[in-house]
Amino acid sequence: MNRRRQRTSNKEEWWSYEEEESERRQVELDRLNPPSPSVHVPHHFRCPISLDLMRDPVIVSTGQTYDRSSIESWLSAGNLTCPVTNVPLSDPSLTPNHTLRRLIQSWSLSLGLPRIPTPKHPSSPSLLSNLLLQLPSSLSILLSLARDSDKNRITLASLGAHRVLLDIVFCADPAPALDSLALLASLPPGLPEPDCASVATNPNRLTLLSRLLNGNDVDARVDAACLLEMVSSGASDADHRALVGSADGVLEGLVALLLDPSPQQRSLRAATRALFSLCLVKQNRPRAVLAGVAEAVLDRVADLERGDAERALATVELLCRARDGCAAALRRGAAGKLVRAMMKVSDRATEHATGALLSMCAGSEAAQEEAVAAGVVTQLLLVVQSDCTERAKRKAQSLLKMMRHAWPDNDSFVNSDDFVPGMVTEFGPF
Repeated sequence: MNRRRQRTSNKEEWWSYEEEESERRQVELDRLNPPSPSVHVPHHFRCPISLDLMRDPVIVSTGQTYDRSSIESWLSAGNLTCPVTNVPLSDPSLTPNHTLRRLIQSWSLSLGLPRIPTPKHPSSPSLLSNLLLQLPSSLSILLSLARDSDKNRITLASLGAHRVLLDIVFCADPAPALDSLALLASLPPGLPEPDCASVATNPNRLTLLSRLLNGNDVDARVDAACLLEMVSSGASDADHRALVGSADGVLEGLVALLLDPSPQQRSLRAATRALFSLCLVKQNRPRAVLAGVAEAVLDRVADLERGDAERALATVELLCRARDGCAAALRRGAAGKLVRAMMKVSDRATEHATGALLSMCAGSEAAQEEAVAAGVVTQLLLVVQSDCTERAKRKAQSLLKMMRHAWPDNDSFVNSDDFVPGMVTEFGPF
């Protein structure tokens, strides 16, 4: 019971990123990049929900038109009304607006923009269910359908595809194993806990994933990282997650994937998320320090999307709490990189960067000097005056107090009634 309560607290402290990003799930396979900001998109070509150019316009029962992905997200969240009119939807079905789609395609081509492909509509659950029964011979078809539609991936997950695919991943034949791993990696997170345990507690399975992770096939490396993240985040037993982190080559392989000379957003995402999930477990942090995880994620923060940049900085903060974590990070100029990351991504990222700096500077004058040289005092003053989280402000105030010697020699600054000195003494050390 105590362990259960501790796990819940840990998750609350570091948040559930996946829930927050349910509407930001990758849809690169279904969408093109939006037009340049300099292109004026006609009002009636924009989705009323996302305000983006519609790729697959559909009509709801009230007669309003929305982009399919946006209205499906609205409905899946439990909303039963039309977003524009607020009128209850008498029928949840969506009718393709072919006329508007053709107009949008003609408009795009007239401006020399890339052609918007004709949308591929989701397959029926019965078809997907039948194809699952025909595995592994139907793997190529299922892979194609999963790449066509996010809805297909969600349906496959709801039909229990994870467990069937997992058995094929660890079969003797490498051809279906790799295809099955690719399909499994594309599905939404949610590997059942018994399946997570079946991987985490099986040395042979971990060895296979480590071998793929450290191999030459980039796609297989990314897919292996995705499965490792699924297993780590889905295992409720910290000991099982520690087994994943302690497997030979796992942390090293994830670091190598993160630092690949020609990184892709998918590989950066997979490696960052897997490392974050593994470093949530205390037993994995000393190994992660030795593997150079903190230095690696700091090197890639600028290349990551917002949610993954937050995970990366959270990982650094966690590792700075581990023994020798600060010393290892300092060898690569981490203090300066953390200062530069502050106020650049989001309030949450600022909090993690400030927390990592607080741990680092508390035990090292060299770290303090490096941070001051990088302009940390100015950044911290911005944090305490901003709308950042209260935890970020408390950490910034503690760090400012620690660096009192570096404050500007300015009477108006020191004697201000409503600025840092009073605020710092209001809070004890974090």
